[in-house]
Amino acid sequence: MIRPGQAIGILGGGQLGRMLAHAAQDLGYRVHVYEPSAQSPAAAVADRETQAPYEDLAALEAFARSVDVVTYEFENIPAEALEAIEAIAELHPAAGVLRICQNRWREKAWLRANGVPHAAYAEALEGDIEAAASQVGLPCVVKTADFGYDGKGQMRIATADDLVRAAAIFRGRRCVVEQWIDFEREISVICARTRSGETRPFPAAENLHANHVLDISIVPARVAPSVEAEARRLAVRIADGLEVVGLLAVEMFLTRGGDLIVNELAPRPHNSGHWSMDGGETSQFEQHVRAICGLPLGPSGARNPTVMVNVLGDAWKWGDGVVVGEPDWAAVLAEPRAKLHIYGKPEPRPGRKMGHFTVQAADLEEALFVAMALKATL
Repeated sequence: MIRPGQAIGILGGGQLGRMLAHAAQDLGYRVHVYEPSAQSPAAAVADRETQAPYEDLAALEAFARSVDVVTYEFENIPAEALEAIEAIAELHPAAGVLRICQNRWREKAWLRANGVPHAAYAEALEGDIEAAASQVGLPCVVKTADFGYDGKGQMRIATADDLVRAAAIFRGRRCVVEQWIDFEREISVICARTRSGETRPFPAAENLHANHVLDISIVPARVAPSVEAEARRLAVRIADGLEVVGLLAVEMFLTRGGDLIVNELAPRPHNSGHWSMDGGETSQFEQHVRAICGLPLGPSGARNPTVMVNVLGDAWKWGDGVVVGEPDWAAVLAEPRAKLHIYGKPEPRPGRKMGHFTVQAADLEEALFVAMALKATL
């Protein structure tokens, strides 16, 4: 057991690292953040920061020796950096888990090998989109194998003209071409798992996206109880199969035929779990700390129906490409059912996640109505 008073290292200094640091400090841990860029949200609240590139093996080794356990808040970390860490300190989830989840080729291959329902796909070697699309059929989606998030590095292909454009855009890049899923809803389940194999899935969240970025998460998801139960079973099964220690977010499509299709995996706290900070019996961040430190897991239920709304840089007032004013925070702060969380990023940009707010109510429709009204004011 890593006990309160000991040190947790976090690779990555974004908002997930910031909220993870807060949760760790609430439990009495010290936090050391490793982040290449300056003015990161997590470093602003950490007990200690190392600002160095992931290629600096000496800095990584010194960082690993300064802490008792290491985790990460995003996937795009070079394998060499993880290997250097894992040779010195406990790393959770393990480097092997991240290696699978940070690359869509390996992730899809793992899902297929383990009999997990997923979209039909084909690998596009050196960006040979036409050959891969001919195996999958149209419509389909092309995604880069590496460094994809929030819809980056992907394109929907519906026509022959789309195929020509995609072939030019993705030429020379490793890609996966996936069958287009005609889904009814997008949902996700975050599952916590300890070294002893104890698992605790959170309720399924229903996720609404805008421009490929998560816009709203709704808990409980508006799906049948049988779908909710199956989604939680799938998340536990995958977490067990990967032997995750920490959190695993499993994104899924619910098809119009009532089937669940696993889309992507993320072995870390996830944007769709932010509702748990205010609406959960235990937040996803506290649960992650408990899991990686060998503490008993907390209860994972929802206190109340909760809606989470992302606040992007678009909410700032813009004029001629520059910021001329902030959002009307007072409107959110004046609502007793709402809680506002701002990430402390140095500057807003359109499409950049700057914060979020949650709304809790006794009735889900009431929570959703209030959340949408507040969103409109921003």
